[in-house]
Amino acid sequence: MPLQTPPLRGIHDERGAKFTEFGGWDMPVEFDSIRTEHAAVREDAGIFDVSHMGQIHVTGPDATALMQRLTTNDVTRLDVGDAQYAAITDEEGIVLDDTVVYRLPDEDGEDTYLFVPNAGTDEATHERWVSYRNEWDLEATVDNRTDEYAMFAVQGPNAPELVDAVTEEPVTELGRFEATETAVDGVDCWVARTGYTGEDGFELLVPEGESGRVWSLFDCQPCGLGARDTLRIEAGLVLAGQEFDHESNPRTPYEIGIGFTVALETEFVGRDALERATEAGLEEQLVGFQLIDRGVPRHGYDITNTEGRVVGTVTSGTMSPSLAQPIGLGYVPTEYAEPGTTLQVVVRGQSKKTRVEITPFIETV
Repeated sequence: MPLQTPPLRGIHDERGAKFTEFGGWDMPVEFDSIRTEHAAVREDAGIFDVSHMGQIHVTGPDATALMQRLTTNDVTRLDVGDAQYAAITDEEGIVLDDTVVYRLPDEDGEDTYLFVPNAGTDEATHERWVSYRNEWDLEATVDNRTDEYAMFAVQGPNAPELVDAVTEEPVTELGRFEATETAVDGVDCWVARTGYTGEDGFELLVPEGESGRVWSLFDCQPCGLGARDTLRIEAGLVLAGQEFDHESNPRTPYEIGIGFTVALETEFVGRDALERATEAGLEEQLVGFQLIDRGVPRHGYDITNTEGRVVGTVTSGTMSPSLAQPIGLGYVPTEYAEPGTTLQVVVRGQSKKTRVEITPFIETV
């Protein structure tokens, strides 16, 4: 099947971006260099086109009930303008996806939500919501609006002032995981103080037809998925398809390290299984690590104990541009998860001394 393209594919091409396939999308992986883009976000500001992320809109008399029963967190805690990180789990408590849920202003007096599934999962997620809505006989409208919007992330210590300079309403007063509707150069946008880099910043949901106009307002470094990956690893943030995959690497929120998204006092698909998981305890969990020896860890590399026995697997790894050290994430038995534990990562057939570290690897907002 042909790859989906973001609205600004042509503009990125003219800027000299290099592209890669990601989640069924043809996305810019870098504009200048990963190191340049990474440094801009850590030290100044950068802008990412993240239009490959999905947008599912839910409204109606039973919108809250539907969202509550299909995400692990407690959506009743959300006021209009609040955002919430959550997982989507199957009946066995295995993570299908992670997502951010936004409580939008009411439509026709009804609760309204927007949530953002990962790239390439919007159609399946939309079908899941519709299927359960029908099974439970709930009254809610579920729309897949991924093609209607572009999504940009402006991230970095100077990002707040850049975004505030172009929005009609002040946005620097928003707290972390808060959002608002505001005009950007006359374009109605949803602006949220969220991100995926460990830095301060905002994500903007922009009507597809106005995406070029809004993108051009930001005089900062354009960034691709390469820098997005190195930034999120330094921040200890997980990536669907890397840290978890429903088919090839099935994991619960507790194993992944996002157990804080699970509100067991609510009723949702997978809730009973996750309650049993808390009682049984963890056998494996995701940890951060830093290589002491020279080498770069990569997805799929073996993690061994000091005797050379394979005990785990690397899920993500990189040479950290900020630390100038090789770092990564991976699953190990809980007995090896204590920070400071010495392990080894097998890099191209050679064992490299490794130390378990507390994440995030860097100071984050």
